[in-house]
Amino acid sequence: MKLSRKQRLLSALTTICQPEEAVTDVWWDKKEGDSSNSDDGPRKVFYIFPNGERYEGECSRSAGVLVRSGTGKHISVTGVIYTGEWCKDKMQGRGTLEHPSGAVYEGEFKDGMYHGMGTYTFPDGCVYKGPFKNNRIEGDGTFIDAKGIVWTGEFHGKAALGLKMQHNI
Repeated sequence: MKLSRKQRLLSALTTICQPEEAVTDVWWDKKEGDSSNSDDGPRKVFYIFPNGERYEGECSRSAGVLVRSGTGKHISVTGVIYTGEWCKDKMQGRGTLEHPSGAVYEGEFKDGMYHGMGTYTFPDGCVYKGPFKNNRIEGDGTFIDAKGIVWTGEFHGKAALGLKMQHNI
């Protein structure tokens, strides 16, 4: 019995993935006119993890295992959606992380964490714009409360030193 291209690929990919990372469905998009047999480098994929999580985007192989690499969208079973850049299977570079609560972070990521400049919108509509370090608000930033009042100052996690309210005259 001859297997389809998809069946051959699915069989090959599930044998190189770790058991906890095994995929249940994969589409490997080989560029048109690409006659090479090499699977190195980023390729467009769509796969569903056994727990129901989904990823659509670029993927490459690292030590024989598929890893998210390039740009893509990951949807968790809890409803968290990340759209952005990936490196070595971690959120890395620019992206947007949306939570089911309505909270949204848009900005820079490093090693899967908020790190660099970003904007965090809280579920109640409050907004923080400024630097983040290891998932924490860290540095000179701006906070806009639910009433639209703008506060600027130095933020360190939950502490805010020397906040100044911006007056509109």
